[in-house]
Amino acid sequence: MDLIRHLECFVAVAEESHFGRAAARLGMAQPPLSQRVQRLERELQVRLFDRTSRQVTITKAGTLLLPEARELLARSEALLATARRIRDGESGLLRAALPPDIAGGTVAAVLTSFQERNKGVELELHELSTAEQLARFAARELDVGLIHHPCDVTGLELGPVLRRELGVLLPRDAPAASSTEVPLAALTGCDLILFPRATAPALYDDLLTTCARGGYTPAAVRHGQGASFVRGLVLSAGAVALAPRDAAPAESDALVWRPLAGAPLARRHSVAWPRGHGDAAVHAFADAATHALRTTADALPDIPTRPMHLRPAAEYWL
Repeated sequence: MDLIRHLECFVAVAEESHFGRAAARLGMAQPPLSQRVQRLERELQVRLFDRTSRQVTITKAGTLLLPEARELLARSEALLATARRIRDGESGLLRAALPPDIAGGTVAAVLTSFQERNKGVELELHELSTAEQLARFAARELDVGLIHHPCDVTGLELGPVLRRELGVLLPRDAPAASSTEVPLAALTGCDLILFPRATAPALYDDLLTTCARGGYTPAAVRHGQGASFVRGLVLSAGAVALAPRDAAPAESDALVWRPLAGAPLARRHSVAWPRGHGDAAVHAFADAATHALRTTADALPDIPTRPMHLRPAAEYWL
């Protein structure tokens, strides 16, 4: 069975709610269209439409399957388009990712640097957490990405590890805001806003462990990722958030950013790609991302004072 062609028929009937209009849209006769939909139903073992002599109504099963059918058709078209470009010698496609916490200026710098030097490569850039990137690497749906450490890097090659010191976002009128540096223990009694644990479990645990060692155990942990949402929580919920210097608010903002005394917390990044698949485009993206982080996000090469050890589920700096 030609699954893509049968899915095209399913989507057309679902969108037109009429076999005749769907057949005209697809440039085919109505009987073959009906036969393809019926065969798809047999293959999937679900009824996609309720049919009467006057109307066609999509079933609950059909409604649930329709978004996935559309996605498969879109991905199929993207694959064919990329194959045509490669065949014609025009370009290739690089599927890349950056994590959600990367500032807009850094994203722009990555795109500009890569595109200036790789005009023949189409960059398909996604916003994905470390966990999402690792899953897509495993499924061979991602070519290269910027990940947070610690994480499981089995089967991956890494670019240089960069470190961004983390400070604290807090309300301008908070007692600790008057300090030039804030000890972790001074945050006692405040809730902590962190990204959802599922997006980078080892990093999440590492941050909380380091906070506890520094004398700060949050009264509660709240979850948020979007900059506006996190700032709203800080302003209204008696909470603080950990953020790199490039996330510092403007002077006129109701929030302030302060460095942490002793620089106990940091985000470590490196570009990663599946082992053995580091072609020229992958290395070009790695160079662009590394350069952008160093020039726009105050990232510095990370030189650990102790060796990095791998454990079964994660990579820890001990």
